[in-house]
Amino acid sequence: MAKGHHDIGGEPAGPIDQTEHVLSDWEILADAVNQALGARGVKRTDEMRRAREEMDAETYKSMTYYERWIASIETILVEKNILTREEIDRKQAEFEEKWGEP
Repeated sequence: MAKGHHDIGGEPAGPIDQTEHVLSDWEILADAVNQALGARGVKRTDEMRRAREEMDAETYKSMTYYERWIASIETILVEKNILTREEIDRKQAEFEEKWGEP
């Protein structure tokens, strides 16, 4: 089985940065949304993993940890016809207009 772009275990990626990372508000919110959707049975851990693994390599590597979570949640919500891509894009544009681009 070929190794996916997301599978970096054992690669010489260098030392792991173990310094304390203070989460930003949006990262805390991403975790809360993830937990809430899981608790309500909307998404499962294996679906999140599949959504991340199916991202193309360039997209995957360009995102941070929590950006991958948000993208995976979006994918699952669209797949399950809970939201459309257009609804997500429209709401994102509203947020950016109100608060600026993240």
